Amino acid sequence: MTHRSPASRTLKVDAIARVEGEGAMFVEIRDGEVHDVQLRIYEPPRFFEAFLRGRRFTEPPDITARICGICPVAYQMSACNAIEAACGVTIDGQLLELRRLLYCGEWIESHALHIYLLHAPDFLGYDNAIDLAADHAAIVERGLQLKKVGNEILELVGGRAIHPVNVRVGGFYRVPTRRELAPLRERLLWALDAARQTVSWVAGFDFPDFTHALELVALHDADGYAVLGGRLVSTRGLDIAAEEFDAHIAEEHVAHSTALHAHLLERGEYLVGPLARFALNAEQLAPDARDSASAAGLTADERNPFRSIVVRAVEIVHACAEALRIIDAYAPPEHPAEAVEPRAGVGCGWTEAPRGTLWHRYELAADGTILDARIVPPTSQNQPAIEHDLFHFVEANATLDDDALRHRCEQVIRNYDPCISCATHFLDMRVERT
Repeated sequence: MTHRSPASRTLKVDAIARVEGEGAMFVEIRDGEVHDVQLRIYEPPRFFEAFLRGRRFTEPPDITARICGICPVAYQMSACNAIEAACGVTIDGQLLELRRLLYCGEWIESHALHIYLLHAPDFLGYDNAIDLAADHAAIVERGLQLKKVGNEILELVGGRAIHPVNVRVGGFYRVPTRRELAPLRERLLWALDAARQTVSWVAGFDFPDFTHALELVALHDADGYAVLGGRLVSTRGLDIAAEEFDAHIAEEHVAHSTALHAHLLERGEYLVGPLARFALNAEQLAPDARDSASAAGLTADERNPFRSIVVRAVEIVHACAEALRIIDAYAPPEHPAEAVEPRAGVGCGWTEAPRGTLWHRYELAADGTILDARIVPPTSQNQPAIEHDLFHFVEANATLDDDALRHRCEQVIRNYDPCISCATHFLDMRVERT
């Protein structure tokens, strides 16, 4: 490493670790001013949309689940919603509640993984969760047990914790009995208390003083905190149905990334995920979650991306409370799935993955053959927002030494729990002075 003027620096991350996929980061500072910031995604394209063409309309839930091992339910539910829309079928009642319960499991396990193993070490001065556990074993054990509760829901309702196999277009292959769900109740009561403790814990972290003014976008449902559908709304007046997505949001290639970047045609960069959901739907959280948010000092005006870890913890409280509500009111449906017959047409569907809105679109032939497929995941929507945050954070903190700036840039990226193939590893950064 050659040390010259600290006013001109090039910061490179050749491989972003603890993310699912392959990417790098590049920051160039010239004469004390930020010249360029890039989140470089160099993982080869995975061609899932191409894989789906020519397949049967029943196959997307199983195929798209393989996109991510952390949030497979999000891909399954968005796929089901889109296929069912194309076929003119609406799922409601206890089948819809079981889907919500399955999604609760995914939110619990994904948020717990992010909070305890990936993000908390950044705030507490540890290089990784193993070092954190050496000093705070009980805290990390709480996080692991929370994640396990989420996995148990996935296993019971979805058939297994990774890439569930019990989900099908129209519902499930098999639905649980009340007796089978009963043991989950005791586990969820513990998890609800652990989730409240998690909110209190992360709310006490030292958060950098940083805010952004990005447009926040999330699903909204008048019947509750939106997860399985609704309309897409924003803090600046967006209000659209799933089939209108293309008319307002576009994806484009950029030279430094194999992943597409999404933007609002009207206004450019926007943000999806926990901060957006909370800003637009906070009043619809379960009472336990609203109480935890209030105690943590969160309001719908929160715009500090570093505090997204607190919102994720609040959403664990909500997911636990929702899961308990569903189990207490559960009555097994007469049939495990609604009949879904293929027809020619186009269907769009979306849900709220742990990291934000996930949109699917399918065009079907009359016999149910998939003619075209399109998937827009949360991270492709958030990549411009991540670069926006990095640019302005480095701009405000360019005088920090290399190690401090590296540490803070890692936190900026992990605020979004990014999924390059969908997300989890540590950031290994080199700094070269020019």
